[in-house]
Amino acid sequence: MMQTMSAKHAGQKTPSVSTVHADHSTSPAVSLTTEQLFAGAREIALLHNGRQYRLRITQQGKLLLTA
Repeated sequence: MMQTMSAKHAGQKTPSVSTVHADHSTSPAVSLTTEQLFAGAREIALLHNGRQYRLRITQQGKLLLTA
């Protein structure tokens, strides 16, 4: 079973997020493309347990997460 959820981002297109209800040991509950997550940017900030992390796309097209 698949649902599509939408979230508003200030002045940006509303990305579509697919939620898949499945066994969590085999697949994630939410699947996003990097295009949806980054929305044209090369770096985003993530907040986790009160700490800020930066997720960036490198020149080689890889993802780099730093605290």
